[in-house]
Amino acid sequence: MAVPNVIPIAYEPRHRTDSIGRYADGQFLASVTYAFPEGFRLDDGWEEHKRLYTVLHTFDADGNHRDSDIWCAGTWAEQQRDPHGDDSVLTRARVRLATLLRSLPRRSYTDIAVRPFRITYEGVLFGLVIREDKDEDGEPETWAELYPDRLAFAEPWDGSYDT
Repeated sequence: MAVPNVIPIAYEPRHRTDSIGRYADGQFLASVTYAFPEGFRLDDGWEEHKRLYTVLHTFDADGNHRDSDIWCAGTWAEQQRDPHGDDSVLTRARVRLATLLRSLPRRSYTDIAVRPFRITYEGVLFGLVIREDKDEDGEPETWAELYPDRLAFAEPWDGSYDT
């Protein structure tokens, strides 16, 4: 089965897709996620390169990407220095996410369906990207993957994801 033009993403409360839905101007997909820049190789000092982002992607009613608000709250190293404080990297990221979500008029959390898109910010890939590979029998397989969250959407294209 081919990748559909519009990829369904199921709303799952208290899971990785708990900040998606519809609002007055279309659809939204938001998250707080750690990411490395593209091409980064793990070595000494990786903690300074692993960054926590707050992300809000907006789409029109047909699932076309409209805009992305991407903000870096800090690094893994900063989070480890102050893991529980009111000014921790994770707390800053969650506060920013809540602020962004509150800014969406008539927001409701529900399933969405969006078209593939990609943008690069600070060397990090963000988007819903079509991926292709071969399965263990050498047969081609295709899926859509949300970056940098690394959620994979595939057949039966019901909105469920794999990590």
